[in-house]
Amino acid sequence: MPPIARPSTTPKADAARGLLSDLRAKVSNLRSDHSLRSLLGECRRLLSERGEANGPAIAKDIVERIDALPDDLRARFFDHLARDFSPDPAQVLASAQAYAQAPSAEHLIRLMQVAEPPRQELFRRLNRTPGGTAALVRMRRALLERLPRQPQLQAVEIDLLHLLSSWFNAGFLQMRRVDWNSPAQLLEQIIRHEAVHEIDGWDDLRRRLQPDRRCFGFFHPQLPDEPLIFVEVALVTDMADAIAPLIDKKSVPLASDAFKVAVFYSISNCQPGLRNVSLGNFLIKRVAEELKRELPQLKTFCTLSPIPGLMGWLTRVRSFDELPGIKPPQLEQADAALTLLRKACGDDLASLTHAGTLNALPMAAHQALWRLAALYLVRLSPTPDGDPVARFHLDNGARLERLNANANLSPKGLKQSAGLMVNYLYDLSRIENCHDQFVNGRVVHSRALSALL
Repeated sequence: MPPIARPSTTPKADAARGLLSDLRAKVSNLRSDHSLRSLLGECRRLLSERGEANGPAIAKDIVERIDALPDDLRARFFDHLARDFSPDPAQVLASAQAYAQAPSAEHLIRLMQVAEPPRQELFRRLNRTPGGTAALVRMRRALLERLPRQPQLQAVEIDLLHLLSSWFNAGFLQMRRVDWNSPAQLLEQIIRHEAVHEIDGWDDLRRRLQPDRRCFGFFHPQLPDEPLIFVEVALVTDMADAIAPLIDKKSVPLASDAFKVAVFYSISNCQPGLRNVSLGNFLIKRVAEELKRELPQLKTFCTLSPIPGLMGWLTRVRSFDELPGIKPPQLEQADAALTLLRKACGDDLASLTHAGTLNALPMAAHQALWRLAALYLVRLSPTPDGDPVARFHLDNGARLERLNANANLSPKGLKQSAGLMVNYLYDLSRIENCHDQFVNGRVVHSRALSALL
């Protein structure tokens, strides 16, 4: 058998290979630089008067090229958006001084014009091309992923958030019911995007779309086949106090004459690029009104909601004296509850995320946990540090109604809130009032919650 030929490993051959590799890298970098310069040139062209006339064609080309950018070039493109498409500081200063000296409408308009980043107009023109809205949502998703590593992109993110918040306000959203006869592509998206209680395949989804269940999706005219957010509802006889019966795919559907309560048990956002864009304003109110028209016998509209921030807060908190609105007697009771709970679990609050620890707790320790959870929801929710699910429902006009122990014993439910879940009550006649009170820093809550405080 002849010997196998091996590549030369002489210093001269190694040097040649190194030079060839360097040359290839330089050629690749030159091509990348040229591609990026060309893309930025097209963006400037789109912003020009001449570009405006041919806007749709230019915008379509830009959108396609942005989507095709490799990760390193996308990062450089974002850097250029932040640096090269920002307002001219000298013009902003001059206009601000002119307005300060003579605050006329003319000076104010001029200041607003020069202070707006040119990239906002670039985004508007990209939005006019077919598929432009979806492309900008994808762009913001990529931007949000990069933001922790490139904080200098914050201004670009704020511009996109500002525009998308206008384009995706609740008035533009269309509500549609999702059922078993909906297109397969839509049903697949419901399975994929369910973020609260995982859907275990098609049988599970089929049960969630039975006659005693409802699913409503919200859509935007520019993204007609992609749900932005969807809500799942269980039609039952009483306010639910545990999630397992609601998502048991082997459960028997109720007859329609037994429907008394609509329980909203899952709300999922489907578009990461729309994070912090308020899609859910009065969303549940719209669903509740639709259900009330269909099923007039429904008397109660409520949620069964997780408390995803509870255990994180409980393991961090050291003092309650900075909680808004807390009074001395409540402060003393809260400190005592935390001390009791720590002692009951061996000074390891993280152990509360295990079912065995919860089962072994004495009743006094359970009551201490409930008191602290109530304090967290009532006092912290109006602040930016409040529980995100609580803030969503309270801002939508719900009332904090009831805490439920051992309501979610899944690994996720234990990790987030030691198995606790909460009911938020949607009284359709008082939604606006509850919303207004929450905006002004007060959580409307039931007497049962007051007793825990």
